Amino acid sequence: MDLDQSIRLSAFNWLGEQTKIHGDVLPRTLLEEGFIFQGQRIHLISAQGIFKPKILDLPLTITTSPKGPYEDSFSADGFLLYKYRGTDADHRDNIGLRKALVKGAPLIYFHGIVPGKYLAVWPIYIIGDDPRTLTFKIAVDDIQIMHNNLEALSSVAEDNSGRRAYITAAVKVRLHQRGFREKVMNAYKTQCALCRLKHDELLDAAHIIPDNEPDSTPTVDNGIALCKLHHAALDSFILGISPDYIIHVREDVLHESDGPMLQHGLKELHSKRIILPSSQPLWPKQEYLDRRYQKFRAVYSG
Repeated sequence: MDLDQSIRLSAFNWLGEQTKIHGDVLPRTLLEEGFIFQGQRIHLISAQGIFKPKILDLPLTITTSPKGPYEDSFSADGFLLYKYRGTDADHRDNIGLRKALVKGAPLIYFHGIVPGKYLAVWPIYIIGDDPRTLTFKIAVDDIQIMHNNLEALSSVAEDNSGRRAYITAAVKVRLHQRGFREKVMNAYKTQCALCRLKHDELLDAAHIIPDNEPDSTPTVDNGIALCKLHHAALDSFILGISPDYIIHVREDVLHESDGPMLQHGLKELHSKRIILPSSQPLWPKQEYLDRRYQKFRAVYSG
């Protein structure tokens, strides 16, 4: 195995370890620091979107900004799209990705979710180059096919458009899910809007209009940061939130007596106002709250 392949596989293995610790949305500071390979530090991200460590001849990672339009990141056939650096097709970074296309070199993709946080996806392959639109087309493949050896690395570089299309489609779903969660958590300062619990691992980004309904949107105004208890209570209509942002606990629950969790975790929330994001445009949309609240009222009155 040559140096290039060894570094790429080491980067993949390191990312696998980090996502076990942090999840697949990683902080920029961690990626900037990178990892040590044979006594040399390998950084994974820089100010440029297309990044090549000095030790390599080809780029290792590509990065998108959190401010970029989400839908522009996918082609009509479902593959990822990545814009050239600038408008010069012959810029060295664009030439680097073109060489990666020719050689079938695997790379890493960091999709900006919110400032300072990136969804890590690997291995990816450059499968198309369109100078007319200044865009590369990218497919995601299965890391499990790589068994940390040269033969596996070579086999994954062979074209398998069906498999790659399927895996890339799954990544699109992950981008929706992680993007929604991170944006909602960022708006609510990573705390439950009802009880102020701040442990990220115990928090959910709850949809007001459920995501299985056709007009549900993955936008912050259709979400609320809730701890797992209050998310379950909202979904089971034990509590509801009216369009004026007031919490309502179902009357039969208010008359129950079942220990301190019920008393402090639910009953004491009745008639209180939820905690709202500091930016008013990020507040839950009242139209969405009313629609959800009417369902709660139907259960409440039933």
